[in-house]
Amino acid sequence: MVNKIFNILVNKRIISLAISLIMIYSGALHAQSDKKYIRQGNREYEKNKFSESEISYRKATDKNKNSQDAVFNIGDALYKQNKFEDAGNQFMENIKMNEGKDKKSSAMFNLGNSLLKTNKVQESIEAYKGSLKLKPENPEAKYNLAYAQDLLKQQQQQKQQQQNKDQNKKDQKKDQKDQKDQNNENKDQQKNDKQNQDRQTQQEQQQGMSKDDAQRLLNALANEEKNVQEKVKLAKAAKEKVRTVKNW
Repeated sequence: MVNKIFNILVNKRIISLAISLIMIYSGALHAQSDKKYIRQGNREYEKNKFSESEISYRKATDKNKNSQDAVFNIGDALYKQNKFEDAGNQFMENIKMNEGKDKKSSAMFNLGNSLLKTNKVQESIEAYKGSLKLKPENPEAKYNLAYAQDLLKQQQQQKQQQQNKDQNKKDQKKDQKDQKDQNNENKDQQKNDKQNQDRQTQQEQQQGMSKDDAQRLLNALANEEKNVQEKVKLAKAAKEKVRTVKNW
């Protein structure tokens, strides 16, 4: 009975060991498989066959999703194809996967380059700073950081100049509008003044005609009174003559 139990335990141990060996062997084969595609991708990359190398690197990740080198190299291949945004995504994924300072610093440096190519200058500056924190002696990261900072400064100056230019245009338009409104007001005022002047002239003319009529009327009355007085004088004279005439 003891021997039987012992044999069962031994068999279980052998089976467990066999399973472990199979898993190790399978993992080794799996690792060899993704390394094979990475090597193939590297050869294609060196021949400037970036699209083909991307495919090979992706095959490597199909075999081993945790392959840091394959993920990083996909980013490089995409960058060479001017697919900068996709490349940046690969480098960000690689940064999360890497624990080693050197590889993580390289991924952050490449991320900075990808961001700079998509005109995300401020973000690229942060990526270069992160790369230099991990690897302060990297001269390329220092150079690119300085370049990105100068570029950001130029963009900010250009933006400020454009804002000033736009504001000047707005001010000019406002001044032109104000001047136009003022001119219209002046025209309206001149029109009103002319209308008032014409109205006053008309009134004066009407008043002038009334004065003339009155004067003519006075003159007529004066003439009529003069005529009456003349008639009275003539009548008196005739009467006097009659009275002085003697009968013969």
